[in-house]
Amino acid sequence: MSVLCYNKSCGQRFDPENNPEDACMYHPGVPVFHDALKGWSCCKRRTTDFSDFLSIAGCTKGPHNSEKPLEPVKPDVKVSGEKKELEDLKPRFNEYVIQEGGEVKIGTTCKNGGCSKTYNGPKSDEEMCLYHPGTPIFHEGMKYWSCCKRKTSDFNSFLSQEGCNKGSHQWRKDTGKKVAPCRFDWHQTGSQVTMSIYAKNSNPELCSVEANSVSLKIHLNFEGDKEFELKMNLWGVIDISKSVVNMMAAKVEVVMKKAEPMAWARLDLPPPKPEPTNEKTENQDGARVNA
Repeated sequence: MSVLCYNKSCGQRFDPENNPEDACMYHPGVPVFHDALKGWSCCKRRTTDFSDFLSIAGCTKGPHNSEKPLEPVKPDVKVSGEKKELEDLKPRFNEYVIQEGGEVKIGTTCKNGGCSKTYNGPKSDEEMCLYHPGTPIFHEGMKYWSCCKRKTSDFNSFLSQEGCNKGSHQWRKDTGKKVAPCRFDWHQTGSQVTMSIYAKNSNPELCSVEANSVSLKIHLNFEGDKEFELKMNLWGVIDISKSVVNMMAAKVEVVMKKAEPMAWARLDLPPPKPEPTNEKTENQDGARVNA
């Protein structure tokens, strides 16, 4: 029976009876978040894109590991300590991009969120990709993907979560608009709900937040044709006239005034379940009968 590998950035299942010394590619270090850059302490690759960070291939070979870590893996967050005014911050993205021509290079990592598979030749195109179409969310110590909401407080378990969607691998980045997978969280008081979208260096002039009393639409733009869009039906009703949006250097904050002072069970309203149809058809005698 296959078991899950807990080596960082692996997340694959393996047969304990067939586990050679070079079966796994993993990161022996810890995640490092320094200003806008994300990477691993054990290798030099850095990226500003969270999905790219999740798909950085391991830098060390070894056997798979079935031992779940006792302590959660926490990112090593470093800050410069410098204070900067908003007008001094300009959008900047220094991404590590694999230079690809007409063909995909061996070892290229799939760009789909949550997929750690690498390209090993034409046969890789025939494999099914398990990925997360949503965005990563960190809220009150919990980590999960917006598309399946399997919550965990363990960073390594979050990185190892198997994708909830099936499709084809994506070896190349889109040449048009690129999705910026901004994480977001929210909290509430008795009178208002505050949503924070962590969108460092977005362009305020090209960003928009639209809302009515029961729905919200957020569109953010970044340099390099990157964009983030989020639409949702809100769990409760808000008072638009008393709600505000704060555009800051590192995040966009949407402060929504509750129409009624009641606790929200969640931020968004789940989509309604389709009702069973009860169509009527006509029999040979012209009578109406239930289908």
